[in-house]
Amino acid sequence: MEKCIGVITSGNPEDTLQHLCVKRPVYMLPFGGRYRLIDFTLSQLVNHDINKVCLYAGKIMRSTIEHIGNGKPWELNRRVNGLSIFPPTYDDNFGNSSEIVNMYGSLPFFENAFQDNILLINPLTIAKVDLSEAYEKFISSGMDGMLIYKRQEDHDGKYLRYDKLEIDKNEKVLSLGINLGTENILNLSLGMCFMKKSVYINLIKRAVERGLYVSMKQVLASAFGDFNFGSYEFSGHVEIIKNTKSYYDANMNLLNQNVYQEIFYKEGMIFTKSKDEPSTQYTNTSKVANSLIANGCYIEGQVENSIIFRGVNIGKNTIIKNSILMQDTFVEDNAVLINVIIDKYGIVKEGVSLIGSNSNPLIIEKLEVITKGK
Repeated sequence: MEKCIGVITSGNPEDTLQHLCVKRPVYMLPFGGRYRLIDFTLSQLVNHDINKVCLYAGKIMRSTIEHIGNGKPWELNRRVNGLSIFPPTYDDNFGNSSEIVNMYGSLPFFENAFQDNILLINPLTIAKVDLSEAYEKFISSGMDGMLIYKRQEDHDGKYLRYDKLEIDKNEKVLSLGINLGTENILNLSLGMCFMKKSVYINLIKRAVERGLYVSMKQVLASAFGDFNFGSYEFSGHVEIIKNTKSYYDANMNLLNQNVYQEIFYKEGMIFTKSKDEPSTQYTNTSKVANSLIANGCYIEGQVENSIIFRGVNIGKNTIIKNSILMQDTFVEDNAVLINVIIDKYGIVKEGVSLIGSNSNPLIIEKLEVITKGK
């Protein structure tokens, strides 16, 4: 897949994730104990030999630069090809910056590249798609583009407002829209699309000429009448981070061994920025069950059905259930946390009880200190 460029968009979540994204873009959300969401996208690209990658970083770039750097953990620190990070583009001719404005501003990058095709990929989707197989189908089809989807059952409305495809009997994409729950089985779009580079450039320029300074998804949705887009069906496990609930569920699903094995080992391993930490210490008073515990922690209390990131300290007689504790969280003695998400460097003082619900987990923001009575 040397003739394909990986194009990572910045993602477009709902407002409910804002409390976790005050100082980071959504694709930089911590995930699975020691990773960031972007790690899965970068790893999947390099595992399928896509070595020219560009990331539209969005407005809040500090954590992006700190974590990704020059792309060394993914071997993208190259003289030829490698990783390019694009900041937002601001142009008085277009008003506010947007996804299309940013893409238009970087068109010379694509026009000067020798690669003939691109892969648009949403970093908020975690799915170990066989991109090599999908790419071969795209090339052999002769289509202008090819979208990747999953045939998804949705009897309980879990995927309301998610993107869906309408596909004819010849696997041609007819439309890209929003799921309103009118079907029990839908073609769930995974936010991945192979496309001829020439078509991509054409679509961006056409969008600017027509005043469509919006998202690439909207531009794609308007293109099916003029261009031929095929489809590739994926049947494996999918997580799409759209809101707080889906982020919480995606982490909790890692406690299922089959899901964990597929996400972390199928179609190549997941790479991330390395951090040297000692092994986690479990004391005589600790009790841990069905949890994912990273290194560098010190645990004296009880942990059940939870995701614990690096460097977390859990005090004596403390109970943690169904919760996500991010890096360097400190929970003092005799605390109770159930259905809670605590961002980095959060502190929960002695005797505090925090209880959320499975459908609406309680969020403690980065650096926040929770005392009894607060």
